[in-house]
Amino acid sequence: MNDATSFSDPSVFVGIDVSKKKLDVCLLAGSSKQLLSFDNTVGGIASLVDRLRAYPVRLVVLEATGRYERRCGVELMTHGFDVAIVNPRQPRDYARCQNLLAKTDTIDAFILASFAQVIGPRASQLPSANQLLLDEMVARRRQLVQMHAQEDNRLQQAFEKRIQTSIKRIMRLLDQQREDLDRAIAALIDRDDDWRGKLELLKTVPGVGTVTASTLVAELPELGKLNREEIAKLVGPAPMNHDSGKHRGQRHIQGGRSTVRCVLYMATLTARTFNPLIKAIADRLTRAGKPFKVVMTACMRKLLTILNTMARNREKWRTPCPAIPTT
Repeated sequence: MNDATSFSDPSVFVGIDVSKKKLDVCLLAGSSKQLLSFDNTVGGIASLVDRLRAYPVRLVVLEATGRYERRCGVELMTHGFDVAIVNPRQPRDYARCQNLLAKTDTIDAFILASFAQVIGPRASQLPSANQLLLDEMVARRRQLVQMHAQEDNRLQQAFEKRIQTSIKRIMRLLDQQREDLDRAIAALIDRDDDWRGKLELLKTVPGVGTVTASTLVAELPELGKLNREEIAKLVGPAPMNHDSGKHRGQRHIQGGRSTVRCVLYMATLTARTFNPLIKAIADRLTRAGKPFKVVMTACMRKLLTILNTMARNREKWRTPCPAIPTT
C-alpha cells in the first residue's frame, strides 16, 4: 500500500510508537493497515507529515513516553492533524482486552491505531511556544532538585574530606542553577498576563507557594477548564473502587500526572496546618480513625477542587467565616 487510494475506508487512524531514535507508524482504515517507519529527527518528522497529508487522517495517537513524543506531536498538531497524547497504560489495557499480548514496536503502533479507531480518545491541545518552554524549565528545575538530593545523600556517606569538598561544590552549582531557573520561570510567567494572573490567584491559597503554583501553570493547563471529577482523574487523587459482590475492597489512586500530584502532596502537607478548610477536613478524618494516606488523599482532592474552582471563576482565596454557634 503506497498511496491514499489503497484505503477504501474514508477515515484513516494513525498510531505512532515513539522511541528515542525511531517512529514506528501504523495507518489503519477499516481492516486495512499500512506499517511505516521514520527517524525521530526533524527530517524524519517532516517526511512523516508529508506522507500523512496524502491520507484522510481522522486521529493520530501517541503515548507519552518520556518527552520523546513531544516534538512529533507538536509538529503534527501544527500542521492541522488531530493528535491525542495518551497515558501508556490506556492502550496497554486496551491491548489486553483484545488479547494482543505480544509486544514489539510495530505491534505497539498497530495497537495505538486500533485504540484511536475504537476508543477515539480526546485530541490534545496544541501548546504555545511559551507553554513548551515553561514546561521544559519546570521539568529541569525538578531534575536539579532531585540531583541536589542525591548529592546530599552522598555527602552523608562520604568520609574523605576531598570527596566532601567535591560534593559540596556540585551542590552549590546545582543551587545556583536552580536559582537561575527560578528567576527565568518567574520572568517568563510575568510576561504572560493570563499566567501571571493565574499564578498570583493560586498563591493566595494558604499552603500553595510559588513552586506549586508555577508547576500547576506549566503542567496543568486544564486547571479551571474541567469539572471537579475530571480534574481529579486527570491529576490522580481520585480513589478508584475495588468492589465485587459483597466484597468492598480498599480504594486506591492510580494513574494521573505524577509530577503535579507530587507538588500537590507537598502543598497539602502545609495546608493541613495553615489552611482552615483543609485542616478541618484532616482533623475530622483523623478523629474518625482514617489512615494517614486516606486523610492526605482526601485533602489533596479538596485542595485541587478549590484551586480548580478559583481558576475557573478567577476568584482569589477568601478565608471562610467561622460558624456562629446556635443558642
